[in-house]
Amino acid sequence: MGPWPAHEFTTVPYKPSGRVPREDRMLAEISPSVPPRIAGVHYYPERETMVLLEEAAVAMAALDAVSGPRMRAISGFLLRSEAVSSSKIEHVEAARDDVARAIVGVKASENARSVVAATDAIASMIADAGATGSVRSEALLKAHHTLMKDDPVDFKYAGRYRDVQNWIGGSDYTPLNAIHIPPVPDEVQGLMDDLLSFCNRSDIPVLAQAAIAHAQFESIHPFTDGNGRIGRAIIGSIARRRNLTRQTVTPIASAMVADVDCYFSLVNAYRTGDLEPFVVYLASSAVLAVEASRESIHRLEDLPAEWMDAARPRRGSADEKLIASLLEVPVFDAETAAGIAGVATPSIYGALDRLTEAGVLHPLTKSKRYRAWAATEVLDEVERLTKRLSVPAA
Repeated sequence: MGPWPAHEFTTVPYKPSGRVPREDRMLAEISPSVPPRIAGVHYYPERETMVLLEEAAVAMAALDAVSGPRMRAISGFLLRSEAVSSSKIEHVEAARDDVARAIVGVKASENARSVVAATDAIASMIADAGATGSVRSEALLKAHHTLMKDDPVDFKYAGRYRDVQNWIGGSDYTPLNAIHIPPVPDEVQGLMDDLLSFCNRSDIPVLAQAAIAHAQFESIHPFTDGNGRIGRAIIGSIARRRNLTRQTVTPIASAMVADVDCYFSLVNAYRTGDLEPFVVYLASSAVLAVEASRESIHRLEDLPAEWMDAARPRRGSADEKLIASLLEVPVFDAETAAGIAGVATPSIYGALDRLTEAGVLHPLTKSKRYRAWAATEVLDEVERLTKRLSVPAA
């Protein structure tokens, strides 16, 4: 295996702006990284890594195929799991019911709304890669806009590359003592064009390509915020573009969140040219994510029968129709429930009350003006999946 090109560095003047501590005011120059252009660079995994990459690819493809008749429900669950975990890596967390309220548009916290935005952003990027056969700049920028458009600080940068210098770690005011200073803003567009060319190659093992693309994206850090969540969505986008997955999203972030320090340290090592450990890490995370997901799928598939036993609905009743839909639509308001059951909205409340009393549903709101419900077990399984992955992947 030939060496992967390491980042270089350049030195540029830097002038702090605004009111900053004295130590930060003394910063007169910084050394942003200069990531290599990788559109035409070849990577040859070591033998053991190649075996692991194949194992991970087979596992992901098999998970995609096993979802069967409940494909839509399983796909939605895995997507939610990935979005929740990817957000958690960025310290964006919200309680189960708070996220559920955000899903149906009821008053919810900023973090809960951000998790839902991440879900929509990830879904749109991956779907576009599958539909077009490419990881496209247009889709990436659209996903970033979806993610950040309601952010109280960075909304003005939603959907566009940064035109300011950013940094990772160190001071809150300047790049002083930063762990990583991404390239200067003028280099971002060219580096992203190069990265997308790399993403659209087909001569590299899929998960190796996804690992490299993700680490390169994080090194470029092309946005003022949201880089981690969009960068991890690139992994799923490449898997979909290469037809490794057709319907599902492997929740690799759910494995990453088990040991965030390890994940970050391996991305940092990538910048020195030490690529192989991160490729191994990503492939191992994929294998673990598939194993944990299979257990969740089995659990979800058992739920409708358990709900039927608990509620004992009449055949053809609104209660029965709602139970049949809960895996696909685990969070809803009365109007949605009435549409599922095929009845007028005022007539659905009896069924909702009965299912709540049976423990199948729980109410998300106390307001009588606008009510919403959720299937508790479906939402709880997202957290159980993450807990099953609590052992680090590497």
